Amino acid sequence: MIVVTGAAGFIGSCLVERLNKEGINDLILVDDFSHPEKKANYSEKKFSKLIERSEFINWFKNNSLSVKYVFHIGARTDTTEFNKSIFDELNLNYTKAIWEICSKNNIGLVYASSAATYGLGEFGYDDDESKISQLKPLNPYGESKNDFDKWALQQKQTPPNWYGFKFFNVYGPNEFHKGRMASVIFHSYNQIKEKGFVKLFRSHNPKYKDGGQLRDFVYVKDLVDVMLYAYENKIKNGIYNLGSGTARTFLDLAKATFKALNKEPKIEFIDTPIDIRDKYQYFTEANMKKLILTGYKNPFTSLEDGVKDYVQNYLDGHKHY
Repeated sequence: MIVVTGAAGFIGSCLVERLNKEGINDLILVDDFSHPEKKANYSEKKFSKLIERSEFINWFKNNSLSVKYVFHIGARTDTTEFNKSIFDELNLNYTKAIWEICSKNNIGLVYASSAATYGLGEFGYDDDESKISQLKPLNPYGESKNDFDKWALQQKQTPPNWYGFKFFNVYGPNEFHKGRMASVIFHSYNQIKEKGFVKLFRSHNPKYKDGGQLRDFVYVKDLVDVMLYAYENKIKNGIYNLGSGTARTFLDLAKATFKALNKEPKIEFIDTPIDIRDKYQYFTEANMKKLILTGYKNPFTSLEDGVKDYVQNYLDGHKHY
C-alpha cells in the first residue's frame, strides 16, 4: 500500500486522484479530517483507509511492513503564522519520524519542501545541495522546511529512494478550503465574479512596477506528474526544485484569468499587508536543470493554459479534481 499525507488538502488530494487514475487504489490517506470543508477533496477518491494525522506515526510504526511508499505532502503551510513551535512539531519533527520509519523499513519517500526556503533569493534558486545550509528563509514556515532539508542531507541512514521537492507557487483545483493561503488565481477568479475587477499588491520595491512582481507559477497537475515520475523511475536521491522554470508577473496571471472568463482586464492595486511586506518575495524562478538531467521530458503547462483549465474546468461549477 501507499501512504499519502495531507491527502485531504490541495496538493495531496490531487496526487490521490492521479494515483487512482493510474489504477492505484490501495492507499492510506492521512490528514486532520476534522475540517468538513476538505471532505469534497477526498470523498469521491478510492482508498483503503483514512488515518488521523495525530494517530499516523504510531500506526506507521506498527504497520510499516505493509507500506510500499510514502508521499509526505502534509504540512503546516501558513506563511503568516509565526509560532515556531507549531512548525517544529508539524513540519520538522513529524517529518523526521516518517523519515526514520521509512529508513528502518526500506520504504521509499517523497516529501514536500518549499521555495520559501530560498528567502529573498540571495543565493539564487538553484537546487544545489551544497548551498542549502546558507539559505535564509523569511518566515518560520520556510525555516522549518529548510531545517528538514539540512537534517535530511546529514543522515547516514536514509530511505532507499528519497526525494525532497521544493514546490514553487502551486495553483490548481482542490484549494477551495485554503482561504487566505489559496493561490492568487483562486482569489482573482472570485474577485472578478463578485466585483468585476482584480486587486493585486502594489510594489514596495523600486525595481518592480506594480503587478510586475515575478513568481514561478506551477500547475498542480505538473507537480503531480513529477512526483509520479520520481516514484516510478527511482531517480538519484536528493532535493529538487519543482516549478515551471519560468517566472511570470502577477499582471500576466490576472490577465490570463480574465481571458479564461472571456472578460476584459480590470485591475486595481492595493498595499501589501504590513504583516508580510518585509517578508515578500519579489522574484522566484526554479532552475529545473537538475530534474531534467534525470531524464524528465514532460513539458510544463504554460500559465495561460493552466489558468484556462483551472478556471473553466474546475472553478466554474465548483468542481474538484
